Amino acid sequence: MAEQTKSVAQQTEDRLEDLAETVRKKFDRVTEGTYRDRVVEGRFAEQGDRGDDKGRAGTERKQD
Repeated sequence: MAEQTKSVAQQTEDRLEDLAETVRKKFDRVTEGTYRDRVVEGRFAEQGDRGDDKGRAGTERKQD
């Protein structure tokens, strides 16, 4: 009985590893060249987040 249980556990583990690998591959294929590139290129950054904050140039905060 113990051998049968070990066999089933091993088969289940192998199937789950295969499933995880398949999911990783599909996720990489779907996101490749899209989300990562947008983040790297700054497409999600707001106008003021790019370092060219011209609207605030010359303004200083008052300290109390």
